[in-house]
Amino acid sequence: MYPDPKTVTRVTTIGAGPIGGGWAAHFLARGYDVTAYIHSEAETAALMSVINTGWISLQSLGLAPGASRDRLRITTDLAEAVAEAQFIQESAPERLDIKQALYAKLGTLAPRGCVIASSTSGLMMTQIQADCPSPERTVIGHPFNPPYLLALVEVVGGKATEPAAVAWAVEFYQIAGKAPLAMKKEIPGFVATRLQEALWREALHMVANGEATPADIDNALMNGPAPRMAVQGQCMAFHVACGEGGMATNLDQFGPALKWPWTRLEAPELTQELRDRMVDGCNEIAGDKHFEEMAATRDREIVAVLNAIRDARSG
Repeated sequence: MYPDPKTVTRVTTIGAGPIGGGWAAHFLARGYDVTAYIHSEAETAALMSVINTGWISLQSLGLAPGASRDRLRITTDLAEAVAEAQFIQESAPERLDIKQALYAKLGTLAPRGCVIASSTSGLMMTQIQADCPSPERTVIGHPFNPPYLLALVEVVGGKATEPAAVAWAVEFYQIAGKAPLAMKKEIPGFVATRLQEALWREALHMVANGEATPADIDNALMNGPAPRMAVQGQCMAFHVACGEGGMATNLDQFGPALKWPWTRLEAPELTQELRDRMVDGCNEIAGDKHFEEMAATRDREIVAVLNAIRDARSG
């Protein structure tokens, strides 16, 4: 039913925001023909801003043969957008009613054998596909932001999804230059977002209790675990850190500390005071820098990290 993922040349993206635009930039950089569906022509400028910003970094990382922004087509007609699609990456707003209505249309409009993937970070495919006439080919394909730089895509189906569709999506993402994570089961928050949220909850608690500022927290992460996590995940970092004994030594020696009251994993009450502390702290860090300037700096530095890792592993 599904085509060979290696034969895919035409991709449709849905959405003009940072995720939808980021996906469009990624697929263009990999040499695909991309049709981008946007809700209205007024969203064109926002879409192109994301693509053009991403293109600077994508050129630094290296474009695939034939990659060009000229291979982008933008339309506000959903039927036209998906008529010849071989894969659809949906990044519509994070509202269940919007996604369900969209998939009710996509299930009929999209060509047979075309897998439809959602970028959702907070909804589950079982919910999204509820009104879809062909739910068997719908999957979650959750990226990390910005999707044109960070390789992770978490892939999982809903209750009505065929396992073959999930397997197809995993293979396609690999071919398209991503690092797919095929999840074992459908769970809220997936894997990476739940890990990120644990850090976020702890940060909010420390700010709320006057134990650290947003600047302190970012300083701790950027100059502590973050560089190490770029080459070793949490599990292997602890495994290697304990020498010959590996993870066994780590758990045997430090396991009891897991019961110490270091963490406050339940979310804190988001009071107006906490909200203001976080907003004021982040504004202080940003200073007078505009969002586009900060995004460009972020992308440039991520590219340097990715290139450095690639050089180290190849050398």
